[in-house]
Amino acid sequence: MSLESSADPATDRRASYDYRSDDIDRPALVADLETLVDCDVRADSYSRQLYATDASIYELTPIAVVFPESTDDVAAVLEYCSERRIPVLPRGGGTSLAGQAVNRAVVLDFIRQMNEILAIDPDEGAATVQAGTVIETLNEALASHDLKFAPDPAWGDKSAIGGAIGNNSTGAHSLQYGKTDAYVESAEVVLADGTVTEFGEVTLEEVDDRADSDGDLEGRIYAAVRRVVDEKGDLVDETYPDRKRNVSGYNLDRLVAEARGDALPGGEETGDPGTVNLARLLAGSEGTLAVVTEVTVSLTPVPETKAVSLLCYRDLHDAMEDVAPILEHDPAAVEVLDGVLLDLACDTAEFASVTERLPDRTNAVLLVEFYAEDGDHGREQVAGLLADRCPDATAAGEPADDAPVLEAGERAIDGLEAYDDAERAKLWKLRKSGLPILLSRTTDEKHVSFIEDTAVPPENLPTFVERFEAILDDHDTYASFYAHAGPGVLHVRPLINTKTEAGLEQLHGIADDVTDLVVELDGAVSGEHGDGRARTQWNRKRYGEELWETFQDVKTAFDPDWILNPGQIVFREQNPTDLRENLRFDPEYEFDAGFEPTLEWNNDNGFQGMVELCHGCGGCRGEQSTTGGVMCPTYRASKEESTSTRGRANALRQAMSGDLEPGEAFTDEFVEEVMELCIGCKGCAIDCPSEVDMAKLKAEVTHEYVERNGTTLRDRLFANVHALSRLGSRFAPLSNVLPRVPGARWLLEATLGIDSSRPLPTFYGETFRDWFDERGGATVPETAAERKAIVYPDTYTNYSNPDAGKATVRVLEAAGVHVTVPDELGDTGRPAFSKGFLEQARETAVGNVEHLAPQVTNGWDVVVVEPSDAVMLQSDYLDLLDDDAVEALAASTYGACEYVDTFQLDESITFDVVDEDLTYHGHCHQKATAKDHHAVGVLRRAGYAVESLDSGCCGMAGSFGYEAEHGSMSDAIASILYDQVANSDGDRVVAPGASCRTQLENRPGGENPPTPIEVAAEALEE
Repeated sequence: MSLESSADPATDRRASYDYRSDDIDRPALVADLETLVDCDVRADSYSRQLYATDASIYELTPIAVVFPESTDDVAAVLEYCSERRIPVLPRGGGTSLAGQAVNRAVVLDFIRQMNEILAIDPDEGAATVQAGTVIETLNEALASHDLKFAPDPAWGDKSAIGGAIGNNSTGAHSLQYGKTDAYVESAEVVLADGTVTEFGEVTLEEVDDRADSDGDLEGRIYAAVRRVVDEKGDLVDETYPDRKRNVSGYNLDRLVAEARGDALPGGEETGDPGTVNLARLLAGSEGTLAVVTEVTVSLTPVPETKAVSLLCYRDLHDAMEDVAPILEHDPAAVEVLDGVLLDLACDTAEFASVTERLPDRTNAVLLVEFYAEDGDHGREQVAGLLADRCPDATAAGEPADDAPVLEAGERAIDGLEAYDDAERAKLWKLRKSGLPILLSRTTDEKHVSFIEDTAVPPENLPTFVERFEAILDDHDTYASFYAHAGPGVLHVRPLINTKTEAGLEQLHGIADDVTDLVVELDGAVSGEHGDGRARTQWNRKRYGEELWETFQDVKTAFDPDWILNPGQIVFREQNPTDLRENLRFDPEYEFDAGFEPTLEWNNDNGFQGMVELCHGCGGCRGEQSTTGGVMCPTYRASKEESTSTRGRANALRQAMSGDLEPGEAFTDEFVEEVMELCIGCKGCAIDCPSEVDMAKLKAEVTHEYVERNGTTLRDRLFANVHALSRLGSRFAPLSNVLPRVPGARWLLEATLGIDSSRPLPTFYGETFRDWFDERGGATVPETAAERKAIVYPDTYTNYSNPDAGKATVRVLEAAGVHVTVPDELGDTGRPAFSKGFLEQARETAVGNVEHLAPQVTNGWDVVVVEPSDAVMLQSDYLDLLDDDAVEALAASTYGACEYVDTFQLDESITFDVVDEDLTYHGHCHQKATAKDHHAVGVLRRAGYAVESLDSGCCGMAGSFGYEAEHGSMSDAIASILYDQVANSDGDRVVAPGASCRTQLENRPGGENPPTPIEVAAEALEE
């Protein structure tokens, strides 16, 4: 069956599809498209819901999702949809903040398949790439040539080049580089009817030759371009804001400037008059004019070095007064952070090393960065800035007690300096802390994005901020001010609850009032993030009725049936865009988890607040998530939206808010397709900007699923691996021989689904605890020790890796610690917790707390060798139990190397001279709880040279890698780690976790690596 029109073919051969309706035969559409394209086409409910959101406050479920592999695929989809008037939306990383990456349309996901770098020409300073190429990926490829793609949006490691063109993106260094349009040389595009063509620089004579108002689509496009230049040029000059950072409306100001040879705002030269570049006209068009499939961009040299100063101010208004004078020093970037965010940053350990250096009177800072020819040049630039803007700061960096009251030209009260990479990174990280801090709220009120990137002349910033604050007061809310002060683009996100009618009125009222203010100050409605659903309706007010109609004419010329991402930048009167429609959270939104949560949820709004926390930025999909950091292992391997933290979080919220069928979250399909591939690495707890705790959400949902549907024998065995290990130890070595009997592993896989290719644990007849008892217990008397520690005999250490336990005892005793290994301890509850048996895990936790809490009160520390078990006591027990005893235990529990490092115990240890290079792979649970660095510190002080890999999860993840159906995924995740190990310089690999070491043993030519505490013990002086 195909999607033929119900209209009279004599009058109209196409269906008249209203993009706001959902009246379409999806199975027929998929069947038709699959005969036309060589790529994946999906219209199932999960796929559609996964693409219903971006990083904005909006949500619209698409018609279908296509993953094109070539320009031919894109052309086929557009030709098909054009004939039926079905909307089409080109999409990259889905990081748009104004809602332009969601629509009721056939979504073209470019980032998954069409992401190749096709050519790099360093001599010409140009590169040709496919539209789905991630900006950071291109820059990594250019690094060896000392070149880069200049625009640097904050999410450049997640954003595609096609998206940068769609939004006309820029970033913190726009003072230096401008916007994306300046770097677009030519583009291969697919027009609305499926025509493939090339857009680039052409003369006006060539435009005239190609223009034909009654011809094919290309002819009509060129005719419309000529009309704009000839008939609307003066109006465009008069109406468009004189701002480099304007990305609202169509890019007509550049078109007219190029045709006339005029300079653009900010002084960018356009070249000789009489030429235009239609590829640049597409910049900022948000996929509404044509679909870019390939693009050639110009490149710029990487600066030799940089220098940074952090100027401190009494308040935000003082800082805003100082922006224009600072620009006279020709900085590459000027960024602001206000007192609200500074106060929040002060409360985080991560930024304490910076915030504690700020004077007490600091309530705003400006980060000023210079590009420099060398270190001396950078210091010279910073010195000139400080002498001019901060003349009363003493050499020590503190203002003199008797410093005079500063006048309006002398605002800064202090200035920090940074020249090397590490110090500059600290200051930039403080500046970039703004958004994650704001987005970590789990209340119904959230700091929402809808007017956060207006742009005004820098000299108008003091007035703008003062009047903006008055508007917020009038609407009974507040916001923080941060980001790109230099070009006049302040990010401002008011706190609003869009689940209420009052919140919707705030949303509309603030946007309306701020737009009036922007127009009055000759600013831009959007200086960075585009129009989308949040700002399209204000373009009419900003540009006036005549240019609004010109926008409509341009749209119609390129896209006669308005099928390309309709509703963005401009709209038809019968289908107006209203920023209050299609919100993710609105007054009709309802949340019903369908069960009472089992775990402790101490955040605002509890379980619901965590489910709703993901704002869609795509941090789990960025280059960090594929080459470094922890999050998100299964996305690294599959590049599937459903395997990202964003995908899972959105799917879970949609399953509990009516977008999917009631109870969907507890179906076999949902658990297998969405939740099961979360391997509980906890990486999102540290790498996600909002700290969405997907591992904890998975545990809660899996528990409810088990309660409703029961479980498998395999899961019960894995949940009770402590009892199995005890039996394995008791019957060793026979228990180690049996799995090697021919056919035994095949039988395990056939009956229980345990992957036959994975090495099974080895069990020792003499356990770690047996060894400790046999040696006569502690060798350091309690009376002679400054510290005393309970070394927890966790399951793996006790039965399968006693050498790690022995090494821990040796190192601690070498440091003078009194050690004991109690008989009463064993299972921590980690296996049961990971399989969703939360009540069983809680019972285990209660028993352990009852035994350990009194010991902690009596001054004992708890040291756990196996990282996942250590984090179980430190973190997960707090989710299972809520009392002072468990908090005291968590605070007194340490991993083995963490304990040595925290209390600097190795200062009293004598190590032999070591000449060995180690490659260290840390455990994801320790990384997620910011405890991974301790092992590196201990090993280096023991004399080793250590290369610490910026690696994610190994892919074994407890039982996950043993489950046959997950074998290929586990291997794919592991291959990333294997490559990092192969490219390292270490003589040996060291890893603390049992899963990590098993996976590393499984690599080609691999051996089971030692734990760091064992390697530290090797270096002990005999």
